[in-house]
Amino acid sequence: MAKVYLTGAGPGDFELLTIKALRVVKEADVIIYDRLANPEILKEAKDGCEFVYVGKEDSNHTLPQEEINEVIYQSALKYENVVRLKGGDPLVFGRGGEEAIYLKDRGIAFEFIPGITSAIAVPEYAGIPVTHRGVTVSFRVVTGHESSNKNQSQIPWENYKSDDTIVFLMGLHRLAHICHMLIKIGKPKDYPIAVISRGTTPDAKTVVGTLEDIHKKAKDLPTPALIVVGEVVKLREQLNWFEKE
Repeated sequence: MAKVYLTGAGPGDFELLTIKALRVVKEADVIIYDRLANPEILKEAKDGCEFVYVGKEDSNHTLPQEEINEVIYQSALKYENVVRLKGGDPLVFGRGGEEAIYLKDRGIAFEFIPGITSAIAVPEYAGIPVTHRGVTVSFRVVTGHESSNKNQSQIPWENYKSDDTIVFLMGLHRLAHICHMLIKIGKPKDYPIAVISRGTTPDAKTVVGTLEDIHKKAKDLPTPALIVVGEVVKLREQLNWFEKE
């Protein structure tokens, strides 16, 4: 009986892959992987394992999601152990839920294998804790890339007036809009914000600024990139341990 493992690859650093994820990768007959999964992970696969790339970049999708769902399903009809390897965690803006429903409706067994999400790990590698006693007791994780099928934003901007840390994933191309909306709801123009490019990898680079100037400061950063908004950004001065500046 075939089984599909919807597997989180973690945020980039190979060593942040979980033991369970590594086990199913080594046992896989086929690995269907995306752009954000560290390619070093594929080297752990057994001889004869098939690799299928279904990565997505801005305005350049190898396959639309509906076709990716079908690729996973067809692989399950052909192979016993199918690994769908997804950057970060499969259910944090990873569309793993959609893939699982597609399989469920067709009688294919599946299992979620959580991955360390970039929403926490990338800021942490940049020396920015998403919570810190005396600064903030909560954080929000928000998609920076909304569905184009919606006529209006699903992001509840008015709810972001608090001092929660806000982490935007996949939002670099909308950075100016994000800053505009946060200022519009009342956050001061000098409110701290950081953009972290290629976090947890040797190419990681963090740019710190304010809602008013970050768009200019971060304009040349490559993707993938993550945005952190909040007073915790100031802690980077003391807590940066990974990047050599």
